[in-house]
Amino acid sequence: MVALVDPRKVDEPLDAMAARLNASYVVQAADDMRGANWVDALLRCRLDGRRVYEASGFCERVLRRIPVQFLRASDFAFADEMTVSPLRRAFKRVFDLAVASLLLILASPFLVLVSLAIKLDSKGPIFYRQDRVGLAGRTYPLWKFRSMRTDAEKNGAVWARSNDDRVTRVGKFIRKTRIDEIPQVFNVLLGHMSFVGPRPERPVFTEQLKQQIPFYGVREATKPGITGWAQIRYPYGASVEDARNKLEFDLYYVKNGSLFLDVGIIFHTVRHVLLGRGAR
Repeated sequence: MVALVDPRKVDEPLDAMAARLNASYVVQAADDMRGANWVDALLRCRLDGRRVYEASGFCERVLRRIPVQFLRASDFAFADEMTVSPLRRAFKRVFDLAVASLLLILASPFLVLVSLAIKLDSKGPIFYRQDRVGLAGRTYPLWKFRSMRTDAEKNGAVWARSNDDRVTRVGKFIRKTRIDEIPQVFNVLLGHMSFVGPRPERPVFTEQLKQQIPFYGVREATKPGITGWAQIRYPYGASVEDARNKLEFDLYYVKNGSLFLDVGIIFHTVRHVLLGRGAR
């Protein structure tokens, strides 16, 4: 059980209340601790065997997301997890090459059929090239199977949306099954992306989101991925608010990413694809 109370609004000592409620966790979520006289009670809760967290730490450990509203720059500046060793970087690169190569080999006969279907369904190229923002804010050309009409953005860049009338008949299928994402394995092989990481965003949207969402640029501390923690934990988003919510999962991955987590994300991605979830 988690006790969620404001000790400034109750007369009972915090540690006594936690004992009465038999709370396993005590979470401190006050915006300003200055002048607070209940820190000693938090210490007593800890000594009583209860887990005591700040709000950001609780969300990170239990919910596996890092809420932006509780985040401070020091939370990342002093985080040893943000330092990626050369050995860990090499292991991730080998993992990316192995998974991307295997996927390309297994899917290549099917990709020929998809290419033919796209060509027969609508006029235009088979592949769609678009600049995306990658590691350290550098842009790179991302490749996907074309799923929209060639004039989809004649009036400028816009967010994708449900039942998007710009999507072709074949496009609806390959987007739902995420087949349109498979050509990104070439970006992985070229080193632009990892197989797992934050979803790469377009430069025009990245600049907009950096201005509207604190810490959005932290995503650029790692390579973007074909799939990622946010993609399997949050439904497809097409708004600034969705981007803010997905960022909380991306920040968790940036800080806590590992090969073990990557394997879990790939497993859940396959499950989501088979169930037709998370695509638009």
